[in-house]
Amino acid sequence: MRYQGTLIAVSDMAKAKHFYETVMEQKVLMDLGVHVSFAGGLSLQSNYAELVGAILPARDRPNNFQLYFEVEDLDTWQDRIKNTEGIEFIHEAKEYPWGQRVMRFYDYDKYIVEVAESMESVAKGYLAQGLSVEETARRTMFPVEFVKSLL
Repeated sequence: MRYQGTLIAVSDMAKAKHFYETVMEQKVLMDLGVHVSFAGGLSLQSNYAELVGAILPARDRPNNFQLYFEVEDLDTWQDRIKNTEGIEFIHEAKEYPWGQRVMRFYDYDKYIVEVAESMESVAKGYLAQGLSVEETARRTMFPVEFVKSLL
């Protein structure tokens, strides 16, 4: 068995496709109108209830899962998302104890989207500041071997 990706039910395919393709820069692999698949494993489905053959109750905010994206420049992406009409932030960029900065917001269908700095860029940043491999490993909570692989 092989995991193939995540499918989310959307209320407006044109709006959702535009957001993920244009704003979030996801490459469309297949567009069947009611179903759009992107490179990386994300898929959108506009007729989900019909597809599964069941009446599905609408959920305002299914706050029990999130879509996760990584970027190298979080500040640029935060500005980009802030300038996208209809997007509601849960929180703007904040730093976690391991040094990674993250922002979260709701997409148009109220799914949580997390955009975070890649841990590779976080670790490389610490190394560039002069921290040793061991100090960087402690700070990021990643194995020394991972940090060494970035050199």
